[in-house]
Amino acid sequence: MREKEVEMGVAKRRIGLEQEFFLVDEAGYLSNRADEFLQGCHLMAQAQGLNPNYFVPEFVKSMVEINTPPADTGTELAREYLKNLKLALAVARQMNLRLYPLSSYPLHIMPVMRDRPNYHIQARTIGYDKFLHAGKCTGTHLHLEVPPGVVDPRVAVSYNSTSAQREELLNIYNLATACDSALISLTRACPFYEGQAIGLASHTIRYRGSQNFGWEGVYTHLQPVGGLMPYAESVEDLVEQQFARYYAWLQAMEKAGIEPHLFLEAGGSLLKSAWNPVRLNKVGTVEIRCIDSNYPTVILAVIVLIENAANRVRRDRLTVRPTRGMQIFELVGDRLYVPDFEYLNGELLYTSATEGVKNSKVKAYVDSILQFAMGEAIADGGEGANFLSKLSQDLDRYQTIEATILQEFTPTTAQLTLDAGLRLVRECCDKLEAQVSWIDTQTPLAALNAIDLL
Repeated sequence: MREKEVEMGVAKRRIGLEQEFFLVDEAGYLSNRADEFLQGCHLMAQAQGLNPNYFVPEFVKSMVEINTPPADTGTELAREYLKNLKLALAVARQMNLRLYPLSSYPLHIMPVMRDRPNYHIQARTIGYDKFLHAGKCTGTHLHLEVPPGVVDPRVAVSYNSTSAQREELLNIYNLATACDSALISLTRACPFYEGQAIGLASHTIRYRGSQNFGWEGVYTHLQPVGGLMPYAESVEDLVEQQFARYYAWLQAMEKAGIEPHLFLEAGGSLLKSAWNPVRLNKVGTVEIRCIDSNYPTVILAVIVLIENAANRVRRDRLTVRPTRGMQIFELVGDRLYVPDFEYLNGELLYTSATEGVKNSKVKAYVDSILQFAMGEAIADGGEGANFLSKLSQDLDRYQTIEATILQEFTPTTAQLTLDAGLRLVRECCDKLEAQVSWIDTQTPLAALNAIDLL
């Protein structure tokens, strides 16, 4: 398939994944043994002939990140993801630790930050209390490869890239932007934050934040740095966005009394001043960062959805065009019309973070993305088509992990009790381990088609 596509002039791009996890002990309490745990992962990976660099620390000592190598297909990516996750679970078991997979730890916590200059710079610029929200919620990042060399860490987009390469970058970037609220709606994981069921997508609220909606999060007052950026109308516009965001970050640092050279000396750069839901990554990808950390079945579903949507844009050389008044994805000829940014980052974001797919407009928008991705899955020989079709047909009764948890853990008071919170953590760890064990006996796609997400 890959050779045929290259002959036809349609390159098959790779895909990658990062997922953050909380580290907990057997009782469910948060553990700060991340360094010891990661050392164990590195040793086991080396013993098995695997790359130890895919097990990495996060900025707090109770959180770890498990990554994958770039994969040619979503199925290959799923295998790599599950292989590394299986290794991590084995190491945790040896240390009497567990991985908690959902997007927020349900009880009150006070994360312990690592003593590194880049983290202190971020914390001082944003404010330590606000920055700690980033240590209380976890996300999953999906990387969509763009043409080699088109992303330049110094100037955002390479001067030496071709017009075709730039167009592909632009359309994949805009596609990822247009999918933002769908991914929020479908992957909502833990309903509790600091012991309270806030009735909102807590990872989105507490990380991204929003002044318009009164969401207090890490980037509430620094939206150019951590909020969803507008669609790029052209490659020049995309480059201007990167520099505008960079200067916004430098100005925020200056306001906090931090000299710019300290940021650069700590490894900062044009592209490393971005913590947006969709951003350019120096490794040569468009990185999607709005996905809740979740169970493997949900992560596999996202892989199938986004891979097929991106491949269809590439295969059919579609232009992704935001259009005023458009509330869904609509394909007309070689143009994919998507919701305009005002609606996407306004009403649609709000309803996705509150009602989710239970809202009729959100449901119609999500379904249009499923239908669009399904067209590629069918054209590519059916990989993922059955699952996408099933999900689309059953969207009326789609149940997020968040909603499922609330059915069992509805607090009798405003605050989740310690015992209930620890029980929830343990049950989520159990479910993660059971899913990895079960999927290990299947092919990832067969497992996804067999499991009931509803």
